Amino acid sequence: MQPAAVVDVVFALAGASLPRDHAQSLAAALQRHLPWLPDGAGVHRVNVVAGDGEPALLSRRARLAIRVGRDRVPQVAALAGSVLEVGGCTLRLGAAVQRELLAHGTLYAEVVTNASDDELSFIRTVERELELLAVRGRVVCGRRRMLHDADGAERTGYGLLVDQLGAEHSLRVQQHGLGTHRHLGCGVFVPHRSAAAVVG
Repeated sequence: MQPAAVVDVVFALAGASLPRDHAQSLAAALQRHLPWLPDGAGVHRVNVVAGDGEPALLSRRARLAIRVGRDRVPQVAALAGSVLEVGGCTLRLGAAVQRELLAHGTLYAEVVTNASDDELSFIRTVERELELLAVRGRVVCGRRRMLHDADGAERTGYGLLVDQLGAEHSLRVQQHGLGTHRHLGCGVFVPHRSAAAVVG
């Protein structure tokens, strides 16, 4: 099986905190360095310490991962050492490490958005996307989530698990993603243990 056409470029982070809803401000900060970001990258959400306080504390193990085609890796890796201002919080990026995508039978995205507002039409749209990718797998819809655009408008999204995937199909979903707003962390899939945490 051929290696995936895309990889994750991962940076250690130095900083104290991040806004809990940081997807838009993080994308804006990255786009100042990578103007093509909205059309050519998926930005993983940064894990922050659980709680209700604002801003959220940043774990020492927090990482920033950007999913791009192999030809974009040098441009992304050049961000090492950069300082980003994200919603009033300061982040310094450490050294860049390239991480290959791994085939896994169960994948999960924290949020996926498409043109649908209700769960049934959302699932139907996802199933159509999978058909276009020639991917066979079971779709499990998770919790409803709200996403804010740059203009402040709200969009509806859902957590989404896709399982029962063969190796090639797993890599295809990770490479292409599903839905829209990949640069905001939507539709970026990672390996997941089971459906229990999604439907529970």
